[in-house]
Amino acid sequence: MVTDWFTGDGDGFRLLGTRCSGCASVFFPREDGHCRNPGCPGGDLEEVPLSRRGRVWSYTDSRYRPPSPYVSDPELPWEPYTLIAVELAAERIVVLGQAVPGITVADLTVGMEVEVVPGVLDEDTETTWTTWHWRPTGVAA
Repeated sequence: MVTDWFTGDGDGFRLLGTRCSGCASVFFPREDGHCRNPGCPGGDLEEVPLSRRGRVWSYTDSRYRPPSPYVSDPELPWEPYTLIAVELAAERIVVLGQAVPGITVADLTVGMEVEVVPGVLDEDTETTWTTWHWRPTGVAA
């Protein structure tokens, strides 16, 4: 799990960003040092939960094993996964993330509504690493 990128469980799961008090720009991943907006004179950065739902802005699939430093077991066959860029209208940002397992590019259209849900990045016998996934609304977990 990446510390301070998300919080909560189930329906309370939310990505965490930061908002600049000087220009109201929202950032994800969070920004704790300074406002990234080059036109902003600067302001305090406050943690804000991001919208749970957004609209598909773009999508693609990963059909090849990425090179290092991506971690994967070269002994196992590569399993493609779907990436979705989601527009969060209230925050005026686009957030990239994986689709929930089982969702393919054939299941997606630009503009469809999706929601953020907790997902598993990786796991072993001792640890489960949590991440976020995007799931089309109306699809069961």
